[in-house]
Amino acid sequence: MHIRKYDHDFSRRFFLEQTAKGIATAGVLGPLWPMIGNSADITKAYPDELLSVDAWSKGKVKTGDFVTAENVDIVKDLLDPVAYMQIKKMGRKIKIVPTTRDVTRMYPYEHLEATLRNQGKAKLNADGNIVTLDGKPWIGGNPFPDAKTGAEVAANLTLSWGRHDNSLYCMRDQEVAPDGSLSYQYDFVWIEQNTQSRVDGKVFPGAEDKLRFNTVLFTAPSDSRGTSYLSTWYYDQRKFPELVGYLPAFKRVRKFPTNQRFEPIAAGINFYLSDAWASGDPMLTWGNYKIVGRGPLLGGVSQTWYGDHPNWERPVHGGPKGLTFYDANMELCPDVVIFEAEPVGFPRAPVSKKRVWVDVRNMMFIAYATYDRRGELFKSLETHFSLYEKGDKKLMDGKHTAWSWTACMFHNVQDGRMTRFEQAKSITGGFTQGYNVEGFYEKYLTEQALQRLGT
Repeated sequence: MHIRKYDHDFSRRFFLEQTAKGIATAGVLGPLWPMIGNSADITKAYPDELLSVDAWSKGKVKTGDFVTAENVDIVKDLLDPVAYMQIKKMGRKIKIVPTTRDVTRMYPYEHLEATLRNQGKAKLNADGNIVTLDGKPWIGGNPFPDAKTGAEVAANLTLSWGRHDNSLYCMRDQEVAPDGSLSYQYDFVWIEQNTQSRVDGKVFPGAEDKLRFNTVLFTAPSDSRGTSYLSTWYYDQRKFPELVGYLPAFKRVRKFPTNQRFEPIAAGINFYLSDAWASGDPMLTWGNYKIVGRGPLLGGVSQTWYGDHPNWERPVHGGPKGLTFYDANMELCPDVVIFEAEPVGFPRAPVSKKRVWVDVRNMMFIAYATYDRRGELFKSLETHFSLYEKGDKKLMDGKHTAWSWTACMFHNVQDGRMTRFEQAKSITGGFTQGYNVEGFYEKYLTEQALQRLGT
């Protein structure tokens, strides 16, 4: 029997071959990044079956449909195992939206510009750190937009989490117990300041050996208000960050063991520092990076901003009491690379490995899972991203429409607890979100700032 080269199963065979070789090069019909550089359009890089759910499922599931327990088995291969379980057994549903073909809608403008400008200028040095071809620290954008190894994919996630030079996220968190009730609620601020790997190519003054400063500050409820943590990352990914925190009960800043990164940041929360951006630890404290899969996946990478809702908060549904899951739009992501890594720098890590699903169009993760020391699935993270525009509502990060994450869901599948938080416009304490704002360092990212904010 003659098999046509570009029949409906061509992409499946292609991805299986790429996985067997441990290769992550983007594109199926041709290399993706030259096409993005020319027009930002992905259409010519993928066959029709990867550009819409309609074509992939041969019309069984269509754009605009909801995926529910009744039809989820049709798209089971397009879901990570936890998302599939949530839909099949817990009453979750997702709405299918069109696949994004214009890559400019999947980045902050300046980060994409830096990625294109600096393409081909990065390498991993003998230590495994990311440097320019002449051995200097990275100069901005994704260092490996056309990553070919698991380590290169991880580098894209690690060097610039939010892909702005600095960001302040107002986070409204709700903890859902296994019985579906709300057990804890928190408001907290998450601030990132990149000192290198910046889109302007510059180095933050006085931080030549650093990569970023990161502060977490709780503003509600009252018994948590003022609790904060400051993490100072070195550029050398073999070094653990320095971690200090302010505890209002003791009215002082204290140092924390930085290698204990697998603990909740507050009571009842499934979120650990290690989980941040699926790259919450220096990448060389993890190892044995390997690519374990390639293929399409449903992901919340567009139309997920609720800018027309008060304070941007979104509806919830599913679970025992209708409170467990955020409403979500997902699209067919045509090309997703899956890599695994092991916590080689953590002798007492409670996890044995992590698995990360990354959309090659922008090299951002869309799903993440950790496994316990027995190798059993422990916890998942699903994050939604979007250009911040909806109807006549739009948020700017300067001269351009902002792009960022909009919501996260951390599901501990072993005890049934769900942590879900969203990026709100403002939270308790008068904090409002912002990107690329001058003065964040002095205001939020020093020990003196923690003391001041805590009191």
